[in-house]
Amino acid sequence: MCLSLCAPQNLEKSVSSLMPPPWQYQQWPTSMQQTKKVTLTLDSSWASQSWLHIPHTVPRLELCAAVLAVELADLITDELDTDIHKVTFYTDSRIILGYINNTSRRFYVYVANRVARIRKSTNPEQWRFVSTEHYPADHGTRSVPAAMLKDTIWLKGPAFLSRDTCSQPETFELIDPDADIDIRPQVKAFITKASDGELGSHRFERFSSWKALSRAMAKLIHKVRSCTKSQPSKIDELTQAKLVLIRNAQHNVFAKEMKSLSKGGTVSKSSPLRKLSPIVDTDGLLRVGGRITLAGVPWEEKHPIIVPKKHHIATLLVRHYHEQVAHQGRHLTEGAVRSAGLWLIGGKRLVSSILRKCVTCIKLRGRMEEQKISNLPAERLNPGPPFTNVGVDVFGPWTISSRRTRGGIAENKRWAVIFTCLVTRAVHIEVIESLSSSSFINALRRFTAVRGPVRLFRSDQGTNFVGACKELQIKSEDHELTAYLQDQSSTWMFNPPHSSHMGGVWERMIGVAHRILDALLIQTNTPHLSHEVLVTLMSEVMAIMNTRPLVPVSSDPDMPTVLTPAMLLTQKVEPVSPPPGEYDLKDLYNKQWKQVQSLADTFWKRWRQEYLVSLQPRRKWHEEKPNLREGDVVLLKDAQVKRNKWPVGVVVNTIPSKDSKVRKVEVKVVKQGIQKVYSRPVSEVVLLVKGE
Repeated sequence: MCLSLCAPQNLEKSVSSLMPPPWQYQQWPTSMQQTKKVTLTLDSSWASQSWLHIPHTVPRLELCAAVLAVELADLITDELDTDIHKVTFYTDSRIILGYINNTSRRFYVYVANRVARIRKSTNPEQWRFVSTEHYPADHGTRSVPAAMLKDTIWLKGPAFLSRDTCSQPETFELIDPDADIDIRPQVKAFITKASDGELGSHRFERFSSWKALSRAMAKLIHKVRSCTKSQPSKIDELTQAKLVLIRNAQHNVFAKEMKSLSKGGTVSKSSPLRKLSPIVDTDGLLRVGGRITLAGVPWEEKHPIIVPKKHHIATLLVRHYHEQVAHQGRHLTEGAVRSAGLWLIGGKRLVSSILRKCVTCIKLRGRMEEQKISNLPAERLNPGPPFTNVGVDVFGPWTISSRRTRGGIAENKRWAVIFTCLVTRAVHIEVIESLSSSSFINALRRFTAVRGPVRLFRSDQGTNFVGACKELQIKSEDHELTAYLQDQSSTWMFNPPHSSHMGGVWERMIGVAHRILDALLIQTNTPHLSHEVLVTLMSEVMAIMNTRPLVPVSSDPDMPTVLTPAMLLTQKVEPVSPPPGEYDLKDLYNKQWKQVQSLADTFWKRWRQEYLVSLQPRRKWHEEKPNLREGDVVLLKDAQVKRNKWPVGVVVNTIPSKDSKVRKVEVKVVKQGIQKVYSRPVSEVVLLVKGE
């Protein structure tokens, strides 16, 4: 880069004090009596060896050299006391000259900032192109023999600088701008669509609350007033913003009606405003005309502003006043809107639809999720020996007197394990002395010793096998219980936690057992219940439950017997005495076998014809509901706290049944900064927001 400054005489000392190496100062012949020319040379290679250690392209380095020349010119101009008439810059880079003279293309940030710096202190007319043979800066970076240095232009400078007249500036264009990486690509628009400058109401849809929209409009009105220096309005900016928003919505929906009314006409018969006898007030707003013009009430109540229900403004207003009434029902929300002087077209349906989607209302009053009731499992529908497929539960406790002591009677607690046959609905009850794995396994051993081996156990799931007794610490991973089940060739299936409706077969039996036991305890008149008495009472409860009818009792005289589980368990319909007469022992055994077989055949025949068909209809949950999906935000039911403290979670996994209906989900909840995943039936969650 070559810099030439034209100034009066006596410039040498001043310039020499400012020029540290590698800058070169040159004095030209004394034939120039009126002017001195000082030439400073700067090459891009020197710029790369200074503070610019980042590798750049050659055009960028040349541009940095040009920036340094401009800054040096500014420094000399500011420091010298003499006036500088003209400053001319020389460069051998046509690319840099194209950058400086450019007025049509845009650069990237690096080049744009440096070109702006050059254009700030210089004009494109001050820049000249110099060829390589007349460029002294090249000798500072290229090897030249010492003997030939005196003959180069490094000390004397180019010959054209000694002339009084300077060359005329040339116009340089960008060299191949499409291939230059520092020039932004030029984007051409083939279609141009002009739009009017009006404020479209579609912009209102970006706001989710009425307060935010009204405040934004109020700020816009304030800005317009401050720019136009208009007279201050008599109404505040928020009120004016409300009127502007509603007026815009009315113009979009009721343009024909407003145009007709402004000309003194009436609305058409097909218009939804015909029954309201609308009028246009001084602010250009549609209001209800009505029949109560002469009523002694405020004018806003006699003629409320009409708000179209299909506009986004109506939705924001309903949400706003719904929050003001603390998320109450439709009647209170409608009353708040009407009291504000607004008349919603079709307001009842609009308010109802918004309240159904309100997340806060769903959290407070939303219903639990439902799904069409599933088909019955195969273990409840296929005939087989009693107690092959069993449902297990524990209930209790009861206080018994274990022994007498000097201080009184020592008391202990007892619990009962109920085993329910899933096919015949027969029950078996065992009393246990403690809530431990050993006591529970002993009960299982007594049960299988009496009733035979079991193929499948079903029970509730949680920290224990039961839902009624939460203190039983028998987990599904218990090694002792697992080993026992493997020895018995049995499997154990668990229902999801908090899903007692999935175990209704045995849950209902617990209620029946409680009611029968309460009645028996009243009849015993025993002040202190002992273990022996409790076991006896449980046996009687079991006998009564096994004699209950499985189907409604028929009034047909041809069917006097009642279908009960005891009919198959005991092979006895009623106490039967042998008929009179003499029988051979062999005949007695044959008749006994035939009687037992006849009773079993009768039970299974009636079980298929009467009991199995009663399981066919669905008592509830008849309709299919949309399945919950991963990512849905739900409210997790917690019976231990109030509803407004129920945790909010996200569905992370869905467990569909064989019919592809989701009845069990896994929900992730954050409690005290700790993430936990709970498995719950859909009847224990409330859907708040559907996932994307």
